[in-house]
Amino acid sequence: MVKIRLKRMGAKKRPFYRMVVAEARSPRDGRFIEEIGYYNPLTNPPEVRVEEERARYWLAQGAEPSDTAKALLRRLGIGGGTGEPEGTQAAGV
Repeated sequence: MVKIRLKRMGAKKRPFYRMVVAEARSPRDGRFIEEIGYYNPLTNPPEVRVEEERARYWLAQGAEPSDTAKALLRRLGIGGGTGEPEGTQAAGV
């Protein structure tokens, strides 16, 4: 299974994250398939950059974003991989 998640970088107490596509079994800061963006929570407002085309490609391939990655992707209007357009609910829910 492939996941879209954040890889922590930066110095101690100065976090900086890269958004990567990785196998679910690989370690958080370990091997990854592709880097698709970054997130810097220390700037005001927090800086988020994602290669939208590559993120959409991996979501279409079935990559499951982590909770944080899903929130960041939704903030950019890319979606969270639910398979439904933003703001809709499944029938009967």
